[in-house]
Amino acid sequence: MKAFTKLTGIAAPLPIVNIDTDMIIPKQFLKTIKRSGLGKNLFDEMRFTPEGKEIPEFVLNREPYRHATVIVAGDNFGCGSSREHAPWALLDFGIRCVIAPSFADIFHNNCFQNGILPVTLPPEQVDQLMEDAKAGREITIDLQAQTVKAGNKEFSFNIDAFRKDCMLKGLDAVGITMQHQDAISTFEEKRKASRGW
Repeated sequence: MKAFTKLTGIAAPLPIVNIDTDMIIPKQFLKTIKRSGLGKNLFDEMRFTPEGKEIPEFVLNREPYRHATVIVAGDNFGCGSSREHAPWALLDFGIRCVIAPSFADIFHNNCFQNGILPVTLPPEQVDQLMEDAKAGREITIDLQAQTVKAGNKEFSFNIDAFRKDCMLKGLDAVGITMQHQDAISTFEEKRKASRGW
């Protein structure tokens, strides 16, 4: 997993409440177990007509948001069914951070396991960042300092210390386990010697 330290980028404004995982990546694209290739289908039913043509009004189909690395969204982002394809699609598109007043629990956890930083801020602060995003201003997220900056504004966010450490080091569940490779190998050798069958 790619480490997350500091990110400065274009933020796409999505002032919608209850953006669910089926909106993020519709069910017909869940046939793969690969983490790549899903970005082209991110928000598919909002981005494209049934014939596959871009809907020009949708934010990710407009400049500069085609190159967004941050999404500023409404309350309860990532609700609905628990599909890990949702953060996979966001990440494959290039999104590394989502800022919202709240997140669905499973989606929130899946973000951390896939290198996306979910930042929870009070609604009034999200509203201010939404205005910056609508104006096409860059937003900077500093995980070490736990701050979000846009223009002359700076907001602080809370994050669990363990999750922060994992994000800074680029460790998912497998990466955390592999930090104990020596102990695992020692255990396997002892077990093999004592129970050769």
